[in-house]
Amino acid sequence: MVSTQAERLRRIARLQTLKLTHHGRKTGKPYEVVIWFTVEGDRLYLATANVNRNWVRNVKKDPKVLLRAGGETFTGEAREIADPVEREYVQALVQKKYWYMLPLLMPVLLTRAVLAPLGIIKDHSSAFEVRLNADG
Repeated sequence: MVSTQAERLRRIARLQTLKLTHHGRKTGKPYEVVIWFTVEGDRLYLATANVNRNWVRNVKKDPKVLLRAGGETFTGEAREIADPVEREYVQALVQKKYWYMLPLLMPVLLTRAVLAPLGIIKDHSSAFEVRLNADG
């Protein structure tokens, strides 16, 4: 019996990290990073507190990614979430999953919620939805 993509995502949803393979902006060389992620239904999300990380900059240039976790491999394209409401929703999913990290995340959360809207500090966080390919 072949598993559906949603079933495969459900199997990895409880894991803490996945391996993201992305490609260099200039060289196209593949790079792999271990990052946090969230799953909701048939959707997979990535979030970052720093848009200046290489994986973020690379994915913005070439959105094709490979994701590996718990014996599962997925391919797809990362779409940066521009809508503030959708982005806040993804950030809430991250906070719910990684609740035990909230003391360490407080500076980021404070910046995004209070200081950035006042123009005191720039918000460097972002979120992505990975649109998974049907065949992987």
